[in-house]
Amino acid sequence: MSQPTILQKLEILADAAKYDASCASSGTAKKNSLGGKGVGSTEGMGICHAYAPDGRCISLLKILLTNHCIFDCHYCINRKSSNVRRARFTPQEVADLTLNFYRRNYIEGLFLSSGIIKSSNHTMELIVEAARILREEHDFRGYIHLKTIPEADPELVHQAGLYADRVSINVELPTDHGLTRLAPDKNSRQIEGALAKTTSDIAEAKDARRRFRHAPRFAPAGQSTQMIVGADKASDADIVGKASRLYDSFKLRRVYYSAFSPIPDASAVLPLKRPPLIREHRLYQSDWLMRFYGYQPGEIMQATDSDGMLPLDIDPKLAWALKFREQFPVDVNRASKEQLLRVPGLGTTAVKRILAARRHRTLRLDDVARLIVSISKVRPFLVALDWRPTMLTDRADLRSLLAPKQEQLELFAA
Repeated sequence: MSQPTILQKLEILADAAKYDASCASSGTAKKNSLGGKGVGSTEGMGICHAYAPDGRCISLLKILLTNHCIFDCHYCINRKSSNVRRARFTPQEVADLTLNFYRRNYIEGLFLSSGIIKSSNHTMELIVEAARILREEHDFRGYIHLKTIPEADPELVHQAGLYADRVSINVELPTDHGLTRLAPDKNSRQIEGALAKTTSDIAEAKDARRRFRHAPRFAPAGQSTQMIVGADKASDADIVGKASRLYDSFKLRRVYYSAFSPIPDASAVLPLKRPPLIREHRLYQSDWLMRFYGYQPGEIMQATDSDGMLPLDIDPKLAWALKFREQFPVDVNRASKEQLLRVPGLGTTAVKRILAARRHRTLRLDDVARLIVSISKVRPFLVALDWRPTMLTDRADLRSLLAPKQEQLELFAA
């Protein structure tokens, strides 16, 4: 059988990498090749068809080194028992592809993950070698995100962090029971041990940079992880609790959520269909509430139903507000920033505008409307100079009034 070409390998290994969501690059150190030195640059913002804060869409080469794997995780399309086309890049081929795509202005960086071949250490050595070639032989200054392997020798993972802007280790599933059942080759204690070691290395590197100007950087964009949603019986409350513990214990930049997708020749222990994508979206919203709105994990869990699931028809913030109506309405002219951030329909930008505007005048409802995107969702939860919701906040049908209208689109509508 003839060997696959580079393009054929790229087709296989780029497609195999699409299941990994943890490839944004926010927070990395700024580097550039101005002055004729080096190749590439990074602006410290999102890559891989993510959107930067200024609205730009930025992309990276997102591939697997190989989709061969000695592990047999039930949910993974690249597991050793899966009947899929296999391919493998060499580290040099990964470096050449990255440079060629960059020079054609297709990408601004590399996201590299891999199946496990021969052993965890052997695979990690190949991943590190690809990054080394880019950084040392070509002085590549673009963004590099390496997916590290928790079973590999800690020294190899440390080397990866010296070359990469960001490293990540997937915790895979939110519960130990789910991981044992669906990924028997993986161990949650080992995964968390690797996360802890990387957290320590990042902290030490930052401390060294404060004391010694030329101390080497170590994963300046931090580390992230990913959980699969819907492959096991874990509830949204389980997932939120796990994410919170990961943030607190390992100072992660992001926890990503990836809705389980049915795969060919699937194991009988897996669900027959994928969870609704809106569930993944609600988990991202709850993650945002914890990171930027001051919600505690327990408060997010209070927004779930008796089965620990977040509602799909409304967002978690509105679900919490409807359960705790005694907290509302709040006075837009007197409420604290923390109270305003809990009002459904008010984002962080809107709250900043309100706080700035009320320094100069007492706000009316029309004033608030000019500062936010939509006033209809906010009205039941706010008091303004000329507005008081009276019985609106306590209406039994308030949820149905505020829930997004379900609309059946017509395929051939004009």
